[in-house]
Amino acid sequence: MQNTLKSAVTFTGVGLHSGKPVRMTLRPASADYGIWFRRTDILDRDALVPAIWHAVTPSRLCTVVENADGVSVSTIEHIMAALAGCAVHNLLIEIDGPEVPILDGSAEPFVAAILARGLRQQAADVRAIRVLKPVEVREGEAVARLEPSDMLEIDFRIDFDDAAIGRQERHLNMSNGAFVRELSDCRTFCRQADVDAMHARGLALGGTLENAVVFDGDRILSPGGLRRADEPVRHKMLDALGDLALAGGPLLGRYTGERAGHAMTNRLLRALFADPEAYRIEGCGGRVGEKLPGVGVNRADLPSRRRLAA
Repeated sequence: MQNTLKSAVTFTGVGLHSGKPVRMTLRPASADYGIWFRRTDILDRDALVPAIWHAVTPSRLCTVVENADGVSVSTIEHIMAALAGCAVHNLLIEIDGPEVPILDGSAEPFVAAILARGLRQQAADVRAIRVLKPVEVREGEAVARLEPSDMLEIDFRIDFDDAAIGRQERHLNMSNGAFVRELSDCRTFCRQADVDAMHARGLALGGTLENAVVFDGDRILSPGGLRRADEPVRHKMLDALGDLALAGGPLLGRYTGERAGHAMTNRLLRALFADPEAYRIEGCGGRVGEKLPGVGVNRADLPSRRRLAA
């Protein structure tokens, strides 16, 4: 069954790149509505922006969706990951600026609020996109690939010169709340040299050591260090789930990312949907539906709660 929120929930914070205050409210929506953003600060044009793969516009640092009137919303990957990981299918997201608030740099604040509000089941079946054959895109050493699987799996590898990051890899079956337990609390990360370069270009103005993990060679500059030993690769997996959620329904397939980023994952979705023989849309009843991300998840699965209980 499809799900929406039982009641609205509001977040306030700053945009990672703009540094400007933003208010965002998640509102329940009807069955088969999908996920849409509405820019409440836009009055002279169409303010509705769809959260769908073909609305993504090129951006290296984050995921941006834009409508035909040029109205956009950026840095949507964390909220999209939270919605996918909690099995929220229909939602209207009202936002009074062009960028989703960064909060603590992870998806956990979104997840915690969604689980606290609870979900309302809707009288409509979930339709998933089943990957039928391998699809791959490459750019230099970076690779993103989808191949058949009975459930969503994410396999990611990163490799950085910084000793504190180095080479990391992880594979996860995303069924039954794995996202909430294993990935939702993992924060965005960057190197100090990248921060300096972005600040010089007027970017990442809302970034702090409290909402991103900052590395400098073999040092971790953010207070408290890492939440997990391999937090960087886990955050890349979080981003990948958010970007894959723009497919328009749950994916049944294995995603592999090697140094892949937001733009490459979107290119991968475009390659998938460009080939009618590469996918099939199907209902998610029975055992297939039981394996979807978010099925059976509850507040006890939140990493912050599990850390406190440990």
